[in-house]
Amino acid sequence: MAVLTAAAIWFAASHFAMTTNTQALISPKVGWRVNEAELNAAFPQLTETTLIIVDGRTPELAEMAAARLAERLAADTARFRAVKRPDGGAWLAQHGVLFGSVAQVQSTTQSLIAAQPLLGPLAADPSLRGIAGALGTILTGVENGSAKLADIDRPMASLDEALTKVMAGRPAYFSWAALFADKGGQASPTRRLILARPVLDFGALKPGDKAVAAIHAAARAMQLDAVHGVTVAVTGDVPLNDEEFASLEENIGIVGIIMALAMLVTLWFAVRSVKIVAAIVMTIIAGLVMATAIGLAAVGTLNLISVAFIPLFVGLGVDFGIQIAVRFNDERHRGAATGPALENAAAALGAPLALAAGAVFLGFGAFLPTDYIGISELGIIAGLGMVVALALSVTLLPALLMLLAPESPAREVGFAQAAPVDRWLVRHRRSVLWAFALSMLGSIALLPLVRFDFNPLHLRNPQGPAMRALADLMRDPLRTPNTIAVVTRDADAARALVRRVGTLPEVAQAVSIDSYIPEQQAEKLALVQDAALLLDLTLNPFDVAPPPTDGEVVLALRTTRDQLARVAAGQSGPAAAHATALAVTLSRLAAATPAVRARAAQVLVPPLTVMLDQTRAVLQAGEVTRETLPPEIGGDWIAKDGKARVQIFPRGDSNDNVVLRRFTAAVAKLAPAATGLPVATQEAARTVAWAFVQAGAIALALVSLLLWLVLRDVREVAFTLAPVVLSGFLTLGSCVLIGQPINFANIIAFPLLFGVGVAFHIYFVMAWRGGATDLLQSSLARAVLFSALATGSAFGALWLSYHPGTASMGKILMMSLAWTLVCALIFEPALLGPPRGKARDSALDRAQAT
Repeated sequence: MAVLTAAAIWFAASHFAMTTNTQALISPKVGWRVNEAELNAAFPQLTETTLIIVDGRTPELAEMAAARLAERLAADTARFRAVKRPDGGAWLAQHGVLFGSVAQVQSTTQSLIAAQPLLGPLAADPSLRGIAGALGTILTGVENGSAKLADIDRPMASLDEALTKVMAGRPAYFSWAALFADKGGQASPTRRLILARPVLDFGALKPGDKAVAAIHAAARAMQLDAVHGVTVAVTGDVPLNDEEFASLEENIGIVGIIMALAMLVTLWFAVRSVKIVAAIVMTIIAGLVMATAIGLAAVGTLNLISVAFIPLFVGLGVDFGIQIAVRFNDERHRGAATGPALENAAAALGAPLALAAGAVFLGFGAFLPTDYIGISELGIIAGLGMVVALALSVTLLPALLMLLAPESPAREVGFAQAAPVDRWLVRHRRSVLWAFALSMLGSIALLPLVRFDFNPLHLRNPQGPAMRALADLMRDPLRTPNTIAVVTRDADAARALVRRVGTLPEVAQAVSIDSYIPEQQAEKLALVQDAALLLDLTLNPFDVAPPPTDGEVVLALRTTRDQLARVAAGQSGPAAAHATALAVTLSRLAAATPAVRARAAQVLVPPLTVMLDQTRAVLQAGEVTRETLPPEIGGDWIAKDGKARVQIFPRGDSNDNVVLRRFTAAVAKLAPAATGLPVATQEAARTVAWAFVQAGAIALALVSLLLWLVLRDVREVAFTLAPVVLSGFLTLGSCVLIGQPINFANIIAFPLLFGVGVAFHIYFVMAWRGGATDLLQSSLARAVLFSALATGSAFGALWLSYHPGTASMGKILMMSLAWTLVCALIFEPALLGPPRGKARDSALDRAQAT
């Protein structure tokens, strides 16, 4: 056995492989997965993405940060396959103005023309000296009567506010775009997005960890932080998945220690022998190693679901070990030596353990024909693991007990104190059965209220950085990831679909490649071209002043200060007050150190450069057609084979399951081949739910057949399975009462419930069949009680996990095992009643007495 264990360790260590790719959990042959695969094949650049959210205190800060960060990440080809800006870049800077209405374009161009007196000097000298000189030029116009002081009230107030903060050493931000923006024009965004495709390592627990770390490192290196008016957040498929696995890791050590201690303590109370506990633990460890090796040989690679064979194996392995050890102690207490005690235990438990292992094997095997590959592979490994667990329980465990030679127990193994409960169950058998019947009816009545929440976002830690970023992003209905995608045969079909789905009340908007072709281009371009004629020389002067010296900056500040004071002296009102305040501020700035003036320039000049460049780009807008769209935009909507993509956005709260169900159903009527996160979420839920229904029916049929072949009595088969079904209904009813939804994670508790429940009830039925009485006083009841406590307390520790899905799985495991124990120790004895022989004797006694 030591050689086998060593070989298993070598094989498992050298062949261990685990994928964290959640897309591999469901069969690719399912209809919605086929549609998903078609979309991914046509537009591979949209898969496995990381979204970087750049927020700036001003539009210019957001634009500068996004542009610099995107450029830096694009150069890191070792970690990123592609980097692009879906809402920015040269093309959108040039043509973005055309996506506004005619009125908005007119408002934008008029505000630029109105700012011409200020834009000219700024473009000719984009420095702190030039800013002071531009303001002085307008003040000259105010002095000679060609301009009004009120016309520059906003610039004066904004400049004074920013420079006052600089002088005070506080963070200061200034936006030229906001200064020149007209209320009727298009507001410049303070949020920019970067879409990156990282290089993934699926052999690691967090495949995109290196790429996400590189993003944060780049942001730190470029001082893109709150101190400098910028925040960078990362979300998307890759970081969300990585973050989920990180939350699993976060307190796994503490949870593991609690699980191990809980199991060891419970094992000791069950057998009250350190040597027996050591024998059981060594048997479980050896079996787990062998089961892992066999599982890897059977399926090749473990996935996020199949790895759950570990708690399944340990739970049932502990059960087999406790059953044998407790019966062994019982035989030893009655006076048998170690060898005969083991022989008697084997004779008594051989058939029940074999039948239980066979039933569990068939139960897990029932998942094989389902489309839920994750649970199907779990069934393979767990089923084979039951064979290993049984084999080692009847070979290695007895050998270890012989080797360790534990002492005979000093006290009776069973529960003599349970005698009153046994008698009470006999006297009140009908009442107990009626109580459980009513409980089952109540649970069945609650079944329609069971909530199935298969939204994967609800399984993640809401406090994780990627989840917080996503939650913030989802507040914008036009940036939510809960969109539906449809692949059509060509661009014309896409345009037709956009028109059809756009009429649905559940749809906020639909986007295709034609959405990038602005409407009424002739009118808008005429407005842009008129503005360009007036502003071309203003924004593109022949001579641009060289960077100024500090002395030149001081001179310009003092000159403008004097002009402000003169103009304000002869006027009143808010504009005059702002002019006076700015004059004071400029005087203080001129008298400050060069470092202070350098900080002032850093606040004002970089956003000025961004604003000037954006203005120049806007005035170069031209006609947009499908053919003129750049490849980085067109390629996201038209595939190489001509197929076209349509993206459809939901109306309402996109994080509401009800909204998404209605949205998905409405779109699916018009586009049956729809895919995307809402479709995948709901279809995956149906696939998983149907897999459990299908596997449950198959398992019930196979286990029933096995039990009938062994027991040859339909009534005894029913006695074995009825409590298992009852505990399942009671668990679901409890979920309703405490408000716990069923999700992708905690649904795995039900196979464990089935396996442990079938085993427990087989033990009782086989003992009853053999003529056992007073079941609650027997060593069997002790074994069942402590087996359930060991499994429940150990895996109930999962409730402490920081991962919401894992915590909910621990919660349901605790509830299901509690109901399994109640059904095994209360309902099963009441259901069985007295053994057949004694039942007939009792009936004869009653007849004779009559």
